Parts: sequence; structure tokens; C-alpha cells
Amino acid sequence: MSIIPSTTERVSRHTSDELNQQLERRIRESVLQHAQAPRQVLDRRLAELDHEWDTDRWLETLSGSLVLIGLGLSALNLWWLTLPGVVAVFLLSHALFGWDPLLPLYRSWGFRTSCEIDYERYVLKALRGDFHQLTGFHTPDDRDAIARLEGEGGPVYTGPSVPDAADAQVVQEALEAVQK
Repeated sequence: MSIIPSTTERVSRHTSDELNQQLERRIRESVLQHAQAPRQVLDRRLAELDHEWDTDRWLETLSGSLVLIGLGLSALNLWWLTLPGVVAVFLLSHALFGWDPLLPLYRSWGFRTSCEIDYERYVLKALRGDFHQLTGFHTPDDRDAIARLEGEGGPVYTGPSVPDAADAQVVQEALEAVQK
């Protein structure tokens, strides 16, 4: 196990289990709600996700603002230069380890990581049918074997029928597939 966690898990590692579960429930509820909605509502939700601020954007905006404030106030007193220094330490800590002192606060406000936002986005896109044409993924060896079988008069793969995106089981399967 590395001291520096992967990009995809660094923030959730420093978020309480309760809050991680709450954010996961929020994603599931949104997916269930939007999977049963008309396409326009689903499209609107996907547009909202494209504009949602993630934890990194929030932290970068806050940190940049505090650095500028500290630099501006340093004209009054040089001790204000400690503010940009402290902010830089916390920004580096967040970049490397996913932790900063305000993380619990803005996670409790509902700010999600880009991975959490993408998780909801891709589940909704899958349920909308965006990836329907991609149902027959195989390894190169599998494709060669299928091509040989079909060339020898074997069955041609036609793929499964299109599932109903409003079906709770289909939603569950999409959530699990995208999570992998």
C-alpha cells in the first residue's frame, strides 16, 4: 500500500464512512429517479452534472482566493504572508493525500469528487442507451474465436434485447457495471 493514495480514492479515504454512504445513496436515488423520468429530464440532469463543482474545483477556488487575500493584506502587515504559506501546505496535502482541514465541511455540504460525479453521469448515460452499441465487448482472442466460429457456420452473436431502463434491476446492474 502506497503512502500516496490513488487519485480516485484519496478524498473518499479521508471522508467518514457515514458521509461516503450518504453520497452513495444520493447517487443511487438520483439514478432511480432519473431512470424513470422522460428523456428531457435525464438530459437536463446530465447537463447539471457537467456543471457540478467537484471537491478539487472548490478547493482550488478557495485556496486561490485565500492566497490573493493574504498577498493583498501583506501590504498592511507582512505577517499576512503566512496565510498563503499555510494555504499552500493544505493544497499540497490535498493534492497528494486527499486531505485538507476543510474537507469534512465541504463534503458535508454535498461536494463530490469528480469520480463520484462521473459515476452518476455514466450510469445515467448507460440507462439512456448511450452505450447500447457497445454491448459486445470481447478481448482480441475472443473476437478471433467468434470470427472463426461464425466463419465456420456457427451462430452469429446478436446480443441481448434492449433492457427497460426504468427497471430497478437494470438500474442496479448499471450501477454495479459502471462502478467496476
